[in-house]
Amino acid sequence: MTDFLWRNHSSLTAFLLLGFSNNPKINVILFSVFLFLYLITLLGNGLIMTLIHRDSHLHTPMYFFLSVLSILDMGYVTTTVPQMLIHLVSEKKTISYSGCVAQMYIFLMLGITESWLFAIMAYDRYVAICHPLRYKVIMSPLLCGLLVAFCGFWGISCALIYTVSAMILPYCGPNEINHFFCEVPAVLKLACADTSVNDQVDFILGFILLLVPLSLIIIVYINIFAAILKIRSTQGRLKAFSTCASHITVVTMFSIPCMVMYMRPGSESSPEEDKKLALFYNVISAFLNPIIYSLRNKDVKRAFFKVLGLGKGSE
Repeated sequence: MTDFLWRNHSSLTAFLLLGFSNNPKINVILFSVFLFLYLITLLGNGLIMTLIHRDSHLHTPMYFFLSVLSILDMGYVTTTVPQMLIHLVSEKKTISYSGCVAQMYIFLMLGITESWLFAIMAYDRYVAICHPLRYKVIMSPLLCGLLVAFCGFWGISCALIYTVSAMILPYCGPNEINHFFCEVPAVLKLACADTSVNDQVDFILGFILLLVPLSLIIIVYINIFAAILKIRSTQGRLKAFSTCASHITVVTMFSIPCMVMYMRPGSESSPEEDKKLALFYNVISAFLNPIIYSLRNKDVKRAFFKVLGLGKGSE
């Protein structure tokens, strides 16, 4: 697909990623910061996956979805950060046309899948709080697998539409992308054609892939909060709410920057603002997700201490 697009619609064989700065000293500092964030992201998400796999008490739908989220986050940052790190300390900052297409597609596929996964995780919390006695029956392993497959279907198919609609345009120069990776809005600025149709496609897909899941999440949480208010004990209310607080925080960090990036017209975007937004929903959110989900989670803490052999020290 990439060779076909290049031969028929572009005279460019590579793109130059401008990144953040031309100052070598600043780039060394950025390299250190992003390398730290990347390694901690891999370590944190890898640890969560390991704990969920090894502790039978975490073999529940909630932690199954959390492990899928960790896999997506690890893939999400690995698609962009290693290349960014190389470009920060290397004079060569180019990426091939086919490499740009591949990076764009994989990034979108994982991001779209994650967007829908957040809606599925909200539904899981709804069933756990509003129908606790039927939770294990409703959230069966088969249903959980089908729900994840549903998220993956949206990611695979819609990322293809995004990528093809962007890369089918002619790119005849210049080849400088003012970004740290091949993200659709940044690449479209280089197209030698009118991109208004792409703006419409991006808005429609953004509505389907961001606003629809977010609307479902809001509806689910309205029902959850209504159920929580019916709980008589204050301790019971706090416990029920705490199971949702982490999810609400993560969804907010991911969805709002994505909506700003993909649902506004390309003419209204600023390269520097776009890079900051992309850092937030790509690097920062993946870095914070394990911390947010595990910091106040007694089950994860207990599993961690159990793996360390401390046993009751986690209580």
